[in-house]
Amino acid sequence: MTRWLKVVLRIARAGLKSRRNLLLENLALRHQLLVLSRGSSRPPLTPLDRALWAWLSQSWDGWKTRLCLVQPSTVIQWHRAGFRLFWKWKSRPGKSGRKTISPDAIDLIRKMSRANPLWGAPRIHGELLKLGLHVAQRSVTKYMVPRAGRPSSHSWKTFLHNHLSSMVSVDFLTVVGGRKPVAAAKTVGRANAGRNSSRLGSKLVVGITAHSKVR
Repeated sequence: MTRWLKVVLRIARAGLKSRRNLLLENLALRHQLLVLSRGSSRPPLTPLDRALWAWLSQSWDGWKTRLCLVQPSTVIQWHRAGFRLFWKWKSRPGKSGRKTISPDAIDLIRKMSRANPLWGAPRIHGELLKLGLHVAQRSVTKYMVPRAGRPSSHSWKTFLHNHLSSMVSVDFLTVVGGRKPVAAAKTVGRANAGRNSSRLGSKLVVGITAHSKVR
């Protein structure tokens, strides 16, 4: 019983679909007869006529077979023009859209970018969120101060200053063989930076330098 019911529903759906196409075909032919009855060899088409055919081109698959007034490419151009007008209306001035960034937020992004040359857009974006400023990361990238080149990394002096409290000994060596000498520092320090810790661990830190002597 269910199978026969599905067959009946499919037949009814096919009949309704063919009826819809028949109605659209009738509308297209009657509209063209109405345009030709205006009494001119090349009757002008109004914006309403263009809008009707632009709609038919998107709603009916057989619209090209019944079109006699103009070429199908002309109807496609009408549809594209209507699409541009629609989005121009949607983007008209005064309409609410994406919120603009305040000048104070832009100045803060630039100040953070200048003061922290090693920070990228994700870091600055995270700091702004901590301050309660909800700005997109792409906007942060847009307003960051452009840098001429890649920011320089930390020097060996900074490395020693940061890890001096956990170091027991350090040896520097230079490996020559590539385009630039490679300076490496092998450090021996406590496993956890505590004063009473007896566990020792070694770490190898490698950096590229333009000078063979480590400063």
